[in-house]
This record gives sequence, structure tokens and C-alpha cells, in this order.
Amino acid sequence: MPVVTTWTGSVDVAIVGAGAAGIGAARRLAALRPELSVLMLEAGNRLGGRACTAAPFRLDGEPVDLGCGWLHGARTNAWTAIAGELGFTVDRKPAPWDDNGRDLGLDEGDQADCEAAREAYFGRVEARGEHEPDGAMADLLEPNNRWNGLLDAVGTYINGVELSGASVIDFNRYEPGPGPDWRVRHGYGRLVSTFGVPVPVAFGATVTRIDHHRGAAVTLETARGDVRSRVAVVTVSTAVLAAERLRFDPPLPDKIEAATHLPLGLANKLFLHVSNPDDLPFDAHFLGSPHRTGTGAYQVRPFGTAAIECYFGGAFARDLEEAGAEAALDFARSELAGQFGHAIRDRLTLAAASAWAGDPLFGGSYSYARPGASDRRGILGAPVDQRLFFAGEACSFARYSTAHGAYETGVAAAEAIAAQITGS
Repeated sequence: MPVVTTWTGSVDVAIVGAGAAGIGAARRLAALRPELSVLMLEAGNRLGGRACTAAPFRLDGEPVDLGCGWLHGARTNAWTAIAGELGFTVDRKPAPWDDNGRDLGLDEGDQADCEAAREAYFGRVEARGEHEPDGAMADLLEPNNRWNGLLDAVGTYINGVELSGASVIDFNRYEPGPGPDWRVRHGYGRLVSTFGVPVPVAFGATVTRIDHHRGAAVTLETARGDVRSRVAVVTVSTAVLAAERLRFDPPLPDKIEAATHLPLGLANKLFLHVSNPDDLPFDAHFLGSPHRTGTGAYQVRPFGTAAIECYFGGAFARDLEEAGAEAALDFARSELAGQFGHAIRDRLTLAAASAWAGDPLFGGSYSYARPGASDRRGILGAPVDQRLFFAGEACSFARYSTAHGAYETGVAAAEAIAAQITGS
């Protein structure tokens, strides 16, 4: 990896952030305009951003994705093709929720009633046209329906926030592309970071201010000194922008306002090692409780491993993160005991956990639009004077919250830069 330890002078293109968007922009620029000098400025110490693969020792180094884990819209997802180019294995089995994810331990009558409520609710959501006033997804819940807790829990997994906080129009604009959901066998995060290896990157280079006055070079002030560039691509999260941990001179109030209305929801994962796993189902998926919002989604023995992936969303995920990994472990043990019996509690040990809300480099997991705010994705992603470009999942109208949406916005920024920047 071409890690840059010091720099002098200028580069043609500076990219703030080395996640899927930043890497996508850098690799596309290298393909289109190899003569241009490019430098990624990454505040952390690794590539990938919210795509992050770990290899816990309790799981004997088995890769687990703490961030994005599924190739949504896999047949047309750019990362599927990149995985093939880099020699990563893509597991093409159907997502477990496609087969048995609706098995909530309900009797046949309740199962049918639950499915009917789910289909009716999402039917009402999808029927809301763009010409109608926007509203919160919770507005379309049937009052006092006994499955509303389950629907709200599903909403936290989709949006990272409860249905009361998420825009109907934004939800209906989401389109990950055709195809099923597939997995990268050795980690989505590892795939993204491997793709970024050829790009020059400076780690620990937190950008705190960007001076983009007309008639001068763009100057990026970092913890490791200033960088001057002809153009810059900003890919930091909306939480970082809204908190103004990155400042612009001249100020960009429209960007800050857009980021504020496109906050990051929260989805955290807990990975457990289960001893003597052979009596548990293979790649099974279920919800801990169909009757409340504060519950987990569980994937048992993905790829046949001795792991259980626990997934928590929204305010409940935030509460568990603040309480600590041991509290999350205790909660997961209780819900898993409800499915597999009390004895399983003693067979479960903590292997890895994410805590995205408390990470100052991100501040959450993926963006959602507050009611009435979906159009602000366009404001967030619009270039400024053709010298500041913005990319990231929150800038995508149709593929927000995904790594391929982030990648596509990075590629679009690169193509715009390549078309308008003159030779070095």
C-alpha cells in the first residue's frame, strides 16, 4: 500500500476519506486520468470506512463484517464485479431471510396474520406517491395493530431509526438494483480495503478545515499539515458535517443544513461464539421478538461457522452501545435462550462488537432522510464551483445506506473531475 508519511507542495486531487466513496473516486480517476496526482486523506488508521471486516480470535480468525455485510442488488452491484477481479469468493446462496427469516416461532395462524400485516403496511407505504405530501413512515401504521412493534423493529434495521423518524418518499426512492443479496465470503470490508490498496493514502490526517476561495488552490488543513490541491472530493459522513468537525471557508451552510436533515441512523452488530454448534440450524435467521421494537435480528451459523450474528437498530442499538458490549451480550443471550432454550446462555461468548455511534470518525451507520428531507440528498451531493465535490452513500438518491451507492457517487465525482480538469 502506498502510504504517504510526509508531503510537500500540491496534488491535483485530494480526497477526504478512504471509504467506499473515496476509494471509488480515486480508482476511477487513476483509470481515466493516470497523469493526475491523487492523495486520500484518512483520519483513521485503515481503509474502508464503514466497510470493516474483523477476524476475531474467538472465531479462529473467521472474517466478520462489523459494517456493511451484504451485496444488495448483487447482480448489478459494482462490488460484485470488483470481487471477481480481485479473486474474492461471492457466496450466491439466497439471503437467509428469503427462506426462513419470517419464522418467528409463531403458530400458523399468527404467522399468517403477521405476514398479512407486514404486506399491508409496506403496500400502503409504496402506494404513497411523490406528488403527495411526505410524512413519517410511522404515519402509515394501522392504529393499535398488534404487529406494529415488529414493523417498527424492521424499520430500525432498514433505516437505522424508528419509523417515526424516516421519510416515506425517501424510502420509496430506495432502489439497490436488480438481483438478490449475496455475501463476500472473506468480508465486504476486506474487499473494499483491498481495492483501495493501490491508492496513495495518508493515515491520521484528519481534515479540519477546507479553504476553497476562488482564484486560489484548495487548501486542506489536517492534523499532519496542510495539503493544497486543484480540486477536492469530500466523502465524510453526514454526522461529521452536521457537527462541523470539518469547516469550510467560505462557509457552506446549505451543506450543513442538508447533512443535519440526513442524519446517520444506527445499526450495530454483535458476534458471538457458540460452543458445540452442531445442534443449531445452519444459516438460519429470526427476530428475537415479534412484539416489540427493541429486539434483535439473529443470523445463526453464517457459512456454517460457530458464530451467531446479532443485529440491533435504532434507539435500542444506541442504548445497548451506551450500556456496553457486556450488556448487549446479556440481552442477546436472553433472546437466544427464548429460541433455543436456557442452556444456550452458557455456550455463548463475545467475539466482536461494533459501536458506530460513538466512533467520532463516523457518528453512526448509514443515512436516513427525515420527513420532507429526501431532496436534500441532491443538495448534499452538488459540487461547489467545480472545485469541491461531494460523495458518499448519503449523496445517493436511490442507493443510500449502501457501499455500492457510496462507490457510485465517488465514481461520478471522478468522472466529472476528469472531464473538466486540465492537464498537469
